[in-house]
Amino acid sequence: MSTAERPVYFDRTHTDDLIAYLAAAPSPYHAVAGAAERLEKAGFRQVAETDGWEGTAGGRYVIRGGALIAWYVPSSAQPHTPYRVVGTHTDSPNLRVKPVPDTGSAGWRQVAVEIYGGVPLNTWLDRDLGLSGRLVLRDGSTRLVQLDEPLLRVPQLAIHLDRQVNDGLKLDKQRHLTPIWGLGPVDEGGLMSYVAERAGVDAAELVGWDLMTHDVQPPSYLGRERELLAAPRLDNLLSVHAATAALAAAVTGGAADQLPYIPVLAAFDHEETGSESDTGAQGPLLGNVLDRSVYARGGSTEDRARALAGTVCLSSDMGHAVHPNYAERHEPGHHPVPNGGPILKVNVNNRYATDGVGRAVFAAACEKAGVPWQTFVSNNAMPCGTTIGPITAARLGITTVDCGIAALSMHSARELCGAQDPYLLASAIKAFLEG
Repeated sequence: MSTAERPVYFDRTHTDDLIAYLAAAPSPYHAVAGAAERLEKAGFRQVAETDGWEGTAGGRYVIRGGALIAWYVPSSAQPHTPYRVVGTHTDSPNLRVKPVPDTGSAGWRQVAVEIYGGVPLNTWLDRDLGLSGRLVLRDGSTRLVQLDEPLLRVPQLAIHLDRQVNDGLKLDKQRHLTPIWGLGPVDEGGLMSYVAERAGVDAAELVGWDLMTHDVQPPSYLGRERELLAAPRLDNLLSVHAATAALAAAVTGGAADQLPYIPVLAAFDHEETGSESDTGAQGPLLGNVLDRSVYARGGSTEDRARALAGTVCLSSDMGHAVHPNYAERHEPGHHPVPNGGPILKVNVNNRYATDGVGRAVFAAACEKAGVPWQTFVSNNAMPCGTTIGPITAARLGITTVDCGIAALSMHSARELCGAQDPYLLASAIKAFLEG
């Protein structure tokens, strides 16, 4: 089907809300806070992991750092009722502030940063950068901070001093990626004093932080017909937003308490660095939540085993659209395009978890939602990325399907996708959660 023949499914309200969500979520901690705010409006309430949990019907969520797990128990649920899980992640590749951040050279004040995840380094050059993340105070409490202003910049070397730059840019990760943020001698303690003041906290009480840079250019529609969306952190906050919207919609309808499954949103941190943390998909967080939900409803170990045996996870993460300037790097028989609907991600070497059974579940959800869908497979000559899908499948022993949205410039400081696709993905996820 040609682009001109494709029906238009564009829900601008959904994409407008995605733009607002992205702008307010420059760090995983902000992404979790934004998702929690939307869930609260749908009737969910936060519970603490240290408290005893009730098995009564309703929506609940837990937050741990940059991760969030939310679930809704219908009044009809039994202890052995299976789950429908949507797995996503809240982190994106970027430059993160080092523990001793103040540095400088040749009369410039600079900030020491560490590269987080698989960053195309050149995309962070000559961009106006802000700072965001969380601050940890002496009493153990935390504060979110978001400085949406041009504070830092990684300047590229002028072409006059590197005449061969267009033959291949070589960046040293230690020497060439240090942002500038002013003039003068190294000001020890200067950065965190500034951040603390802007956050309204006493610098003397500040004992820890998890800070990162972000491009302050806001998300925007792009193209002649505004049919594209250019934004930072589409990988993978687009999926977090879609899953949050889908979960809220699935449980606010009149039939919410007759759902055949318990719908779950799992938004993990640290996917871009391997998921090996207490808030990553390799950790026990999701498994603990599912287990405790069974036991809170009076279930046994047998009920837990029955529930997981019938559970399906939809791992939603960004995928690759065909790049018009590098079409030879894509699988010639599988050409996902923007605004063509969600993509089913397949890899027989288990870099993605999709199998034939999972394909049927995904196809049924898209058919129920009335949205088109596509298939992504990597070119055999190119390495294939991976997701939380295989990790979740192996850790919990549950059927898992990998899906996502076709995009360009993945992991760039600014990525590009179809403006219709976020709504199409959310619609498919909602149908999946409803069974």
